[in-house]
Amino acid sequence: MLDNASKAFFHLLARSATLKKIASRYGMRRPSSFARRFIAGETVEEAIEAARQVEASGLLQTLDYLGESVATLKEADAATRDYLRVVDAIINAGIGRNLSLKLTQLGLDVDRASAVDNLRRILERADKFFVRLDMESSHYTETTLGIFETLWQQNYRNIGVVLQADLHRTEQDAERIIALGARIRLVKGAYREPATVAYPKKADVDAAYARLMRRLLLEGTYPAIATHDEAMIREAQRYAAEQHIAKERFEFQMLYGIRRDLQTSLVSQGYRVRVYIPFGRQWFPYFMRRLGERPANVGFVVRGIADEAR
Repeated sequence: MLDNASKAFFHLLARSATLKKIASRYGMRRPSSFARRFIAGETVEEAIEAARQVEASGLLQTLDYLGESVATLKEADAATRDYLRVVDAIINAGIGRNLSLKLTQLGLDVDRASAVDNLRRILERADKFFVRLDMESSHYTETTLGIFETLWQQNYRNIGVVLQADLHRTEQDAERIIALGARIRLVKGAYREPATVAYPKKADVDAAYARLMRRLLLEGTYPAIATHDEAMIREAQRYAAEQHIAKERFEFQMLYGIRRDLQTSLVSQGYRVRVYIPFGRQWFPYFMRRLGERPANVGFVVRGIADEAR
């Protein structure tokens, strides 16, 4: 596994404007492009086609329109209008109505009230959707949960949230969301965090993930166990069987292009598996974070770059 220094290196690359520009120009230029293993494409049409293929394999899906924090209200409005077009495209395509989004895309760093208004615009259009509010770095955790709770109390019940097992605060946050009866997606955490707020050692993150996973399986509302870690998946299966928790009471979630063999295997065993399908022109930062999480991804990209150069 890559150490923290390597993870930090990929996060640094993710913030490089120069690399982002180069990647946007060349990274998706062919269907065989190395980035296309993990990114469905730059357009919603490409994402919908990927979603159809995923669903044809017996998997569930959610579309993830990629984007980073915007700097102006004008950019936030543009991102919101993009989301509204994505919602309309999903409806017209007849695929599963699931959507994932980040509040910083909607202007959270510019003006909280405007970001919430933009989110309401999307939720109103996506009335019969399930919309997941993705979690970003720990800087945004409390704000994201606060906005989520506010909307939940205003009877927006088609929403869910993400919790990151590597943060010290997450076990308390899980109880907070369980008490609401809302849906939680549990991840290990992809962001580089200081030791004051997150577990620095993998073993501690894994232990926290396992504790949270068991708690959500037992008391959560249709939890999403989002991991590619086979040990964690086996523990979820073992615990669910031990506690007589039916397979339809939870789902596993994985990322597009990662462990497709494991996705298929779980479906064949009768489990529900949802695939996060990322797309959009702002794909480079996401792509770098995925490389920072799993060393096998790096080898794949190196081979892909070599193929591109031929």
